[in-house]
Amino acid sequence: MTVSFEALVFLIVLALAFDFMNGFHDAANSIATIVSTGAMRPHWAILWAAFFNFIAFLFFGLQVAATVGKGIVIPAIVDHHVVFGALIGAITWNVITWYYGIPSSSSHALIGGLAGAAVAKGGVHTLIASGFLKTAAAIVLSPALGFIFAAALMIMVSWIWSRSTPRRVDRWFNKLQFVSAAFYSLGHGSNDAQKTMGIIWMLLIAASVTGSQDPLPLWVVLSCQAAMGLGTMFGGWRIVKTMGMRITKLKPVSGFCASASGAATLFIATGFGVPVSTTHTITGAIVGVGSVQKFSAVRWGVAGSIVWAWVLTIPCSAFVAAVAWWFAHHYL
Repeated sequence: MTVSFEALVFLIVLALAFDFMNGFHDAANSIATIVSTGAMRPHWAILWAAFFNFIAFLFFGLQVAATVGKGIVIPAIVDHHVVFGALIGAITWNVITWYYGIPSSSSHALIGGLAGAAVAKGGVHTLIASGFLKTAAAIVLSPALGFIFAAALMIMVSWIWSRSTPRRVDRWFNKLQFVSAAFYSLGHGSNDAQKTMGIIWMLLIAASVTGSQDPLPLWVVLSCQAAMGLGTMFGGWRIVKTMGMRITKLKPVSGFCASASGAATLFIATGFGVPVSTTHTITGAIVGVGSVQKFSAVRWGVAGSIVWAWVLTIPCSAFVAAVAWWFAHHYL
């Protein structure tokens, strides 16, 4: 692919803008539980999450970046128009869902955008079935695992602390929430930032700046982690209210169980190189702890509207990406 230096820099900046928005859009995932229970003030919680988002690359490999960069669409089909379309599709969907306070998946918006732009250029055969289907399966599996882990942990904790007073339980789990929120932010930073790394990696390979067998440059890793950390610092307060207050009422113990279970799910997914949605994961975990307390404690109408956003994310971002690819192909 022949692309000017200016175009390459523009697309890398656009990718980092998406990464910033990912952190901004998904800040609620990291802090909703600890803020809604009152364990930490919102702005301190944002800084706490941003720090652990940034240092996540020190603890995990780059399997997710490899999946996005080489395992979703055929690398030969990728050019600067495809990357532009993918990023515009993902950013547009993120802005729409942020505006309406809907906790949709930035991850699946990016995957949908990438698929839409690639299919617009070369047809359905440009998709790599194994990688795309693995990501699609995670739409169901990540919230299901979050739900199961959170419900099981909630039952176990309730049994262990059954003879303790509510005040003592709240005091202990207020402190433990610091740990669970830190682990969740590590999981968020490890999985989500790697998706943007994968897009930039794909772009660099397509532009022949680096070879397909070469390692991911360190500057890409650091810039993506920094962009996500900065985005998290600004926070998406509209979505915090939906995640932490509207789905179910959280207490310190349920907030801890939700965050810890979500973190465990993200660690597993990142270890297997699966780009999952942190939004889906923590939503499943929050519904899980709410269901254990009392089935009616979950506002199923709110949960249902979130599920509809999940269903629409990939096709909507793919459509916008296809239109953006067509525009770029003809006019840029």
